Amino acid sequence: MSTMKYMCKTAGLFCCALSAVFFSCAQSGGKMDFEKYEPISTLVVPEHPVKKAKYPFIDVHNHQWNMGSQDLGGLITDMDRLNLAVMVNLSGGNGRSLDKMLENVKANYPKRFIVFANIDFDGIGKEGWTENAVKELERDVKQGANGLKIFKDLGFSVKDNKGQRVTVDDPRLDAIWEKAGQLHIPVLIHTADPKPFWDPVDEKNERWLEITTHPGRKRGPNDPAPWETLIEEQHRMFKKHPNTTFIAAHFGWYANDLSKLSSLLDEMPNVNVEFGAVIAELGRQPKAARKFFERYQDRILFGKDSWVPDEYATYFRVLETEDEYFPYHKKYHAFWRMYGMGLPNDILKKVYYKNALRIVPNIDASLFPR
Repeated sequence: MSTMKYMCKTAGLFCCALSAVFFSCAQSGGKMDFEKYEPISTLVVPEHPVKKAKYPFIDVHNHQWNMGSQDLGGLITDMDRLNLAVMVNLSGGNGRSLDKMLENVKANYPKRFIVFANIDFDGIGKEGWTENAVKELERDVKQGANGLKIFKDLGFSVKDNKGQRVTVDDPRLDAIWEKAGQLHIPVLIHTADPKPFWDPVDEKNERWLEITTHPGRKRGPNDPAPWETLIEEQHRMFKKHPNTTFIAAHFGWYANDLSKLSSLLDEMPNVNVEFGAVIAELGRQPKAARKFFERYQDRILFGKDSWVPDEYATYFRVLETEDEYFPYHKKYHAFWRMYGMGLPNDILKKVYYKNALRIVPNIDASLFPR
């Protein structure tokens, strides 16, 4: 009997080949990709699915690219279903595009949305660029922006007027970070991506399925720089501007190494984190994650990233329950099962809304319990 047939006979269902996207079983004669394989667990444990957050919450990491023209009523309907009291739209742009978003919010649901401004890096290096960028930020905040979002293109693809990569800690940006601190607005910044995107795509890469199904996410060793270089640039920038409040998106890509993240937060008291798109990392280490949340309960904010309302249930369940062995909503992100942290109410309130109320200006506190 061949090795492949033996595997199929032993499993009784199909054979699994990690070196290929598709999985075949000689016994069934069919094919099945890993995304479709979703066996019903025979494990019998208490289940407490959560469709609506226990407390009204603030999502500090959301993207609504058409907020300037869209009907916000549909968003509100979905938000109410989740108990999402305030959505922070990080994709505000700047100038007139930002103004249109702010006008739409103010005219319809002024208490339910917060908009962050963005920096236009085009032309950096030209005479007067830094001064103009600072003036634009001041103008945007005066118009109603309540924070600054920096996308991962800084460090990745932003180049100056001479075609050189602009580092995250480029001194030509220092005045922007300083101005954010003076304006008392937070800077939420996404730098790099998960480290395995830089690693070889082989059977040892935990992100193999994601990279294989989304090949555009793969990075070369120096594309555009080593992962460690990008992260170190970000940390130097954080330390250089201690009077500015930063929010490191996606737990700073250290949700899989909470000991390291703990040491970084201890070194940089001006830095906070949000867990958009990394709840799967927390859900597979509930004991360590709960201890981390207990220790840094004042510096963790709720973030989701992509706007897919049904996916919030995974976040609520990891945060609120002590459920065991339940699925994540995207197998290519996490092929493992989740476990709930069962956070106490006082920490839940901080993560859901109290920390954001303290860090992000002009959110209506009357929308939340004390």
